[in-house]
Amino acid sequence: MTAPVVVFAIGNPSRGDDALGPHLCGRLVEWLENAGLAGDFEVFEDFQLNIEHALDLAGRRLALFIDAGTGTPAPFHFYPVSAQREISHSSHALPPESVLQVFEQTMGGEPPPAYVLCVRGEDFALGAPLSAAARQHAAAACDFLFSLCQQASAAHWQAVAERGMVMTAN
Repeated sequence: MTAPVVVFAIGNPSRGDDALGPHLCGRLVEWLENAGLAGDFEVFEDFQLNIEHALDLAGRRLALFIDAGTGTPAPFHFYPVSAQREISHSSHALPPESVLQVFEQTMGGEPPPAYVLCVRGEDFALGAPLSAAARQHAAAACDFLFSLCQQASAAHWQAVAERGMVMTAN
């Protein structure tokens, strides 16, 4: 049986605040197990998104992409994404919009409603640990993420995203 919600946590643990995705992934998996929700979510951690991730969207009712961002409002930004109509293919990372487009092209249907939780990063240096600021942003993002997962429906996530677009998440 396919879990109704898929989560992609993206980032390189060896590049400072780029580790925010994997950091949140670990916290989320532990929280889901403790909350008895692990069966409702499938969580993937990877360095980057690839076209193969489109296959992981099949049979889902919601998708969440977690990543770090440099220009992101602090502490994080939560917003919907949809398939990008003009897509370029490469052997390297794709944005979530391109993964959704690959799903449309390969599966012949609409991907599940998808959202991004982008957490502000400050320092992406190779070999650096998470910065103090990123740890604070991650703490706020975790509280938000856990609350979001307690009500994993497209209607609820859309309402939350609409409120978040008007004001910065704190």
